[in-house]
Amino acid sequence: MTVFILVSDAFTGGWIWRDVAAGLRGSGAEVHPVTLTGMGDRRHLAGPDTDLETHIQDLVQLIDHLDAPAEQAAPDVVLVGHGYGIHPVLGAADRRPGRVARIVHLDAGLPQDGDAALALVPDQTVRELLADGAHETGTTTEGAALAGAAAETGLIPPPPAGAWQRWGSTAGVPADALARLTRLAAPQPKGTLTRPLRLSGALSGVPTTGVLCTANGSSIAMVEGLVGMGDPRLKVLTEPQVTFFELGTGHWPMLSTPGELAEVLRRAAAGEGHRISPAVSERPAHLRPFLLDVPEQHRERTGRVDLYLPDADEPRPAVVFVHGGPLPAEVRPTPRDWPGFVGHASYMASLGAVGVTLDHRLHDLTDYGRAAEDLAEAVELVRADPRVDGDRVALWFFSAGGLLSADWLAAPPAWLRCVAATYPVLAPLPNWPLTAPRFRPAATLHKAGRLPVVLTRVELERPEIAATVEEFLTAAEDCEAAVEIVDVPQGHHGFETIDHTEEAREAVARAVRSVLGHLRG
Repeated sequence: MTVFILVSDAFTGGWIWRDVAAGLRGSGAEVHPVTLTGMGDRRHLAGPDTDLETHIQDLVQLIDHLDAPAEQAAPDVVLVGHGYGIHPVLGAADRRPGRVARIVHLDAGLPQDGDAALALVPDQTVRELLADGAHETGTTTEGAALAGAAAETGLIPPPPAGAWQRWGSTAGVPADALARLTRLAAPQPKGTLTRPLRLSGALSGVPTTGVLCTANGSSIAMVEGLVGMGDPRLKVLTEPQVTFFELGTGHWPMLSTPGELAEVLRRAAAGEGHRISPAVSERPAHLRPFLLDVPEQHRERTGRVDLYLPDADEPRPAVVFVHGGPLPAEVRPTPRDWPGFVGHASYMASLGAVGVTLDHRLHDLTDYGRAAEDLAEAVELVRADPRVDGDRVALWFFSAGGLLSADWLAAPPAWLRCVAATYPVLAPLPNWPLTAPRFRPAATLHKAGRLPVVLTRVELERPEIAATVEEFLTAAEDCEAAVEIVDVPQGHHGFETIDHTEEAREAVARAVRSVLGHLRG
């Protein structure tokens, strides 16, 4: 018999699995929706010592008491961890690996030994107030209230009605279910988020399934793209015992699509699901040739910045190409040496403008501030170069680098003649720990005046990214921003090295012509 142990995200309890549990039991499985100590109807048990270890022990004790009758084989235990719940799930499985048939990460991260759940908390206010010294920085009314409550009781209050979105997309959750979530939510013991997870390595052979909720910013395509970057930490995701499923909903599928979730969990327990190929024999998409045949240009390297220089006697306008991420610091080659960026910069130089590439340090979702500083420094370096006309500069953002455009849209300097964005992420995805408007271009676009924006949009964009583009375009319509759209029919994210079609070539050429026109106008 398969036994499912279901562990939910912060502030919740076993009650949240009601409909999923019914579906699994209907298929003959044994189901244990867990309410951890201090949560749900056990909230009265929370104390100053309630932490991650407490919750790990809750699950270890449950596993130990699942023994089947002597004449039967021990049951196959499938541990399902949703959001925060993956931390106690991994901790318990590490101590009882022989009893666990599979671990399911339900819209959850991949915490490693030494990681605290706080690092994956999407609510920036909570994350900052619990970080070192955060009690000194709770400047907002909400932050001060949370800090005060945490200091006095050791508990983090649950989100108020209307604020659950900050803990994960509520897409698809019916109004009555969302109201129930708010009504039954319990404060989260602070130590459950701050105590590091300790793993011995005993889980290395345990099969794993990831269930990704696309409306919360995760997808199989996104995972495959990250694996293709060569991050050694993600190599484990290509092992044959690792499978994936997608659900087209937000972070709370047990409330929005319980029947589909129950079916996915049954299939996961059976070893089904999508497997990611290591693709060792194929060149990764980002390292394939640029779609245009561009002549090689003279390049000069200074620190993290490369200048592709046209053959000219007088200063020329410059275009700074800004890559996306996050990318591990160990990725080689670094983005400025990727064919797509080399191709774009060389193309610009061949047309008489200075093409600029750089490596900024967006290695984690928490690094956007540092990446913004790297970009600002690179721009100053470029503008100070005597071969550059410092009064005619364009910034061109790609993919998740698009969030870095918000600063420049909010207060465009006179020398910034154009902002371009290609298959951009133009709002933080729901599961990203970025809530400040500084990295939300749609929130700052109204301050850009008539600054030209050239947006290249691909038809086959990932839905979670396409939604951010639509948010930006809605804001552009509201404030009558000067946005030009260049569409790429049948184009994919990263199309310059994937889609070698005439439509894709024409889109690149059109966007380049438009940017150059704004620089020379």
